[in-house]
Amino acid sequence: MMATPAAAQVNRVGLTKLDYKGAPSTLCQGCGHNSIASQIIAACYEMDIIPEKVMKFSGIGCSSKSPTYFLNRSFGFNSLHGRMAPLATGAVFADLSVRALGVSGDGDTASIGMGGFKHAVRRNVPMIYIVENNGVYGLTKGQFSATAEEGLQLKHQGVNQYMPVDICMEALAAQATFVARSFAGDPKQVKELIKVAFAHKGIAVLDIISPCVTFNNQENAFHSYTWGKDHEAPLHEIAYVPKLAEIQLEGEFAEGEVREVTMHDGSTVILKKLEKDYDPTDRAHAFQVLEEAQKNNWLLTGLIYINPNKPTLTEMHNLPETPLNRLTEADLRPRPETIAQINAMMF
Repeated sequence: MMATPAAAQVNRVGLTKLDYKGAPSTLCQGCGHNSIASQIIAACYEMDIIPEKVMKFSGIGCSSKSPTYFLNRSFGFNSLHGRMAPLATGAVFADLSVRALGVSGDGDTASIGMGGFKHAVRRNVPMIYIVENNGVYGLTKGQFSATAEEGLQLKHQGVNQYMPVDICMEALAAQATFVARSFAGDPKQVKELIKVAFAHKGIAVLDIISPCVTFNNQENAFHSYTWGKDHEAPLHEIAYVPKLAEIQLEGEFAEGEVREVTMHDGSTVILKKLEKDYDPTDRAHAFQVLEEAQKNNWLLTGLIYINPNKPTLTEMHNLPETPLNRLTEADLRPRPETIAQINAMMF
């Protein structure tokens, strides 16, 4: 007699991990984008997020295929090249009850989409903005992207002559309220940063170095697995603690060894010092560590900057909780006495 398989473990909203998966991936085997999708699935499951309360957005490129591979029950919209950010901005305006998750690439964001990216950041659009950064246009056979390092040599493209765009530096310059970088080869850190991004009420820019195994995985390439493993310099160990869980730190820690950042919803991010006492709320220091990393060719990873207190775009415009497409005529049409008061002001 065959044993009955154990019931799948469910989270606090009654869902299994399978409820957070998507379609089978059609990306190259070993692509870093697949690892990121897996961590999005794990983070949403562990945070008890209802898939229908997330809307997914992307542009064009290998990275923009990624939303197909996670949160199959969520609404998704695949837009034009470089247009993910403005599309997501409009969707957020239309419905505050759903969390926006945008997945873009280094070409989709740092080239044709730079304008939309910078404006979404400066407006503090409440969304998670993940950049799957591999330094090449993988979907169109491996041309250099704007984040490719100067001097990179690819078989069919020659040598890159231009300085790279640093997505985290650009986000900081545009007054982002959350800036982080990670490496697809470090799934634990990726997952924890995604959790913090979901807990952040403003825009959460997460630049994830995601090696392209087909066009840009030479050992000396800055976006390769080998280079990433050899040069990763974590700012700290990071752990996300939900607001419903009791915060417990085991053992004794010296002063400055652990830093807690309280999010707007009461959840906590705990940063445990590795090599330095780093304060992610110090924007000026964030610029300094990024510049230091560039000079030393370090892959600096972790939560680089966070400001959980700045008003979001939707808060500044005082939008109603009810989605705009569900407001009735009675909600939208001014009352007769209001019209009378406006008319009286004209004379």
